[in-house]
Amino acid sequence: MKVKPESLANHLKGKTAPIYLLSGDEPLLLQEAADQVRSALKREGYEERIVLVATREFNWSELAREGNELSLFAERKVVDLRLPTGKPGRDGGKALVEWCENPPEDKVLLIVSSKLDKASQKTKWFKTVESAGVTVQIWPVEAEQMAQWVADRMESMGLRTTPGVAAIVAERAEGNLLAAVQELEKLVLFVEPDTAVDEETANRVVSESSSFNAFKLADAVLEGNRARALRILHGLKGEGVAIQVVHWSVARDFRDLAAMGIERNPSAYKPLEYNPMWWKKQPLLMAALNRIGVPKITPLVRQLGLIDRAGKGMMDGDPWSGMEDFVVRATVA
Repeated sequence: MKVKPESLANHLKGKTAPIYLLSGDEPLLLQEAADQVRSALKREGYEERIVLVATREFNWSELAREGNELSLFAERKVVDLRLPTGKPGRDGGKALVEWCENPPEDKVLLIVSSKLDKASQKTKWFKTVESAGVTVQIWPVEAEQMAQWVADRMESMGLRTTPGVAAIVAERAEGNLLAAVQELEKLVLFVEPDTAVDEETANRVVSESSSFNAFKLADAVLEGNRARALRILHGLKGEGVAIQVVHWSVARDFRDLAAMGIERNPSAYKPLEYNPMWWKKQPLLMAALNRIGVPKITPLVRQLGLIDRAGKGMMDGDPWSGMEDFVVRATVA
C-alpha cells in the first residue's frame, strides 16, 4: 500500500503494518518519517531494535537469520534495514521477497532507502513489499515550495510570525531543510513568549547560512572545481566567517577520504554512526579519491592540520593563505 508522506502520521494512528519502506533523497524528511514509524511501533510494544546496513558486502542471510530468530521473553523487535543505494541486488531482492511472503509475527521490517528510480519500482521485491506492507516516497521540497514549508514548520513549532518571515528563512537556508530548522530553533530561543516574530527580528537572528556555504566549498574541492572553490573561499573570508568553520567543513571530508584510502575496498567504508547525509556524499568522495589518488591524501590531511594550528595561534602563518594553497593542491587533476 502506498502512503503519502503527509498522510503517514494519520496512518500510524491505526494498526501498524508488518513492513515499511521509506525512500527518498531528502535526509531530514526521511529521518523524520522513520522516527514517526519507530515511535508508533514503540507504542505497540516493539522495544527492541537492530540496525542492518546493506552495503555491497552485506550478507543477506543476516536478514533471514533475524526473521527466523526467536526473541527472548517474547519481545517484539524492529529490524531497521538501511538500503543506501536503493538496489538490494539479486540476493537482497530474494531475501526481501522471502521475508514479505512469510513475515515474522513478532517483528516489523523497516526499510530506509535512498531514492528508488522507476526501474527499481518495477522489480519483484518492491512490488512484493508494497503488497505486504506500506511504501512511502519522500520527495524533496522544491524552491518555490520552500517558503510554505518553512511557514508550516513554524506553525508546528508554535512560532507566531508576521508576513515575510518564512520567505527570509527560506532564502537564507538556500534549500537546505536542516539549515532552515536550525534557524527556526534559534528564533524560538530569541523570541519572547507570546510574541510574534517580525521581519526585523528574523533578519537579526537568522544567519546568512555561511556555514552551509562552507559545505559548498568542501564540495567544490572534492569536485576539483578550483575556480568555484577559490571564489567561495574568498567570499567566506570577506563575510568574516571564522577560519575554524571553513577548515572544519573541508577537514571532515578529507578525514573520510583518508579512512576510505585505508580500506581495501574504499566503497565499503562508512562512518561508524549512521548518517543519512553519507548516502549523498559517498559518490562525491569516491570520485575525489579516484581523482586525487590515495598517496596524495595523507599530505593534504597533514597540511590541513598545519592550517588548523595556525588558525588557533599555535604556530606562525596565515591560515587563509594556507587554505588557498590547499585548495590549489587539492584541485589538481
